[in-house]
Amino acid sequence: MIRAAIVGGSGYTGGELARLLLGHPEVELAQVTSRANQGSYLYQVHPNLRRRSELKFVAPDQMERCDVLFLALPHGEAQRAIGHWAGLAEYIVDLSADFRLADAGLYAQWYGKSHAAPEWLERFVYGLPELNRSQLAGTKYAAGVGCNATAAILALLPLVAADLIEPGERIIVEVKVGSSEAGASGNSGSLHAERSGVVRTFSAFGHRHTAEVIQAFGLDNLSLTMSAVDLVRGALATAHVKLRTSVDQKALWRAYRQTAVENPFIRIVKEGRGIHRAPEPKILAGSNYADIGFEFDPASGYALAICAIDNLMKGAAGSAVQAMNLMLGLDEALGLDFPGLHPI
Repeated sequence: MIRAAIVGGSGYTGGELARLLLGHPEVELAQVTSRANQGSYLYQVHPNLRRRSELKFVAPDQMERCDVLFLALPHGEAQRAIGHWAGLAEYIVDLSADFRLADAGLYAQWYGKSHAAPEWLERFVYGLPELNRSQLAGTKYAAGVGCNATAAILALLPLVAADLIEPGERIIVEVKVGSSEAGASGNSGSLHAERSGVVRTFSAFGHRHTAEVIQAFGLDNLSLTMSAVDLVRGALATAHVKLRTSVDQKALWRAYRQTAVENPFIRIVKEGRGIHRAPEPKILAGSNYADIGFEFDPASGYALAICAIDNLMKGAAGSAVQAMNLMLGLDEALGLDFPGLHPI
């Protein structure tokens, strides 16, 4: 069995990692750290894990060597101690933003401070398998993905891969997100009294995850707008894209089908009738699937590219485990087959 451990396991992402690793057929979850919850059982913080594990949280300085280490620390912490963590495991998946951007200058631009370990940036592969499957298979270090970036990237992926986008035209992406994106500690905007019934734009331009989308496709003409909605889990990206004049419905279907064929966790949702005609994050809760779809307006030449994900799964823990599978030479879908629930 592969010995895995989680550093910073008391948050929502840490809990999802624990759930996935406890159910993984090739993995033994050996340790989970939490400063605040040291000595408590995992299930006392993550109640869905009751009778799934008798592990207790340990302090970070009690971490023992393992095969693969998941870092689920607040942004900025992993980079300050990456040498220490690398000494404890051959493989590392860092779920923070610390190693997502390959260029230290871009990190400083988007995060407003210098990177503490710039020499490590080139050693990490951006951990979205749909983009970097072959690179992940040959690396020991993977950078976890931003949930909003994941939804935006996968919305655009079929169009970029098939070269259907008109060069130089502005790409406008809006992402609607649930409250769990704020993390277990939350903030005033994630309080139930402030979040219930809400559709609230909180970042019109300049959200940090924009940098990941730009990096993924080499785009410099993209903007990302973020809105909070009354969901706990889920992110829905809608991208307005001008297509080449030669593109028609058949070309779009070919592009989307090719993307779905190449990626085990991408499903096309484009129905002619019924209430589930387009991707919808609610039915993806707990799932590593990304549902994608599109609408096309031949008169204007614009497409609306859509992607729905569970932000804690495909946007965080699920992609991290998928990346681990690739890094260790396993079937990338191992331990990730839960399809989501309906109704919920």
